Amino acid sequence: MMTQVKSITRLTLLMLLLLTGLNASATIYTWSRYNLSFETPEDGFVTFNTPTRFEVQWEDMVMTVQLYSKDRGDEKQMLTENLQRKALGYNMYDLKNGKLKVKGFKKTYSIEGTMPDGSRAIIADLVSKQQNLIVEVTVNYLYGNRETVEDMIKSFAENKKQQPNHERKRQKVQTKKKAKQQQDEKQQPKKPASDEKLYDA
Repeated sequence: MMTQVKSITRLTLLMLLLLTGLNASATIYTWSRYNLSFETPEDGFVTFNTPTRFEVQWEDMVMTVQLYSKDRGDEKQMLTENLQRKALGYNMYDLKNGKLKVKGFKKTYSIEGTMPDGSRAIIADLVSKQQNLIVEVTVNYLYGNRETVEDMIKSFAENKKQQPNHERKRQKVQTKKKAKQQQDEKQQPKKPASDEKLYDA
């Protein structure tokens, strides 16, 4: 009788977890410098971690988070064009605009499609309400992980209660336009070193 009660209790708890969408095996990351937090599945291996870029991967999925400052101008046009450019840079095809909405952010722009190797990808730009910040989330995943990918992107949150550390926050985050210029400059052939003449004072 006692074993049946324990089994029913476990089953009820499992059903509640499934119904509420809670993930008992999630890892929560906090980017305290920018007051950001997000959840991912457990057992991810962090492959890149700098003040403005973070990457974590699993056997069947890779997520990259890149921070940019907002460009001035028509936000919607700039961000949708940048997403298109980035997707084409990955040689993605079957592109379509995403319909993701992330609570707590001013706006979410996203694009999704198929990578050349047949895997899927989604790129989402989350526009902060509280900071001069765009959080770009790129996830490359195998077909069966779509729901997990949406949950990860929708888990992004800015902590309104906690004030950011303004001393540490002075580091400037580059704009997407500046990042693109730097990338284009790297791809151009380097000029041969020129001889410099030194003059005595």
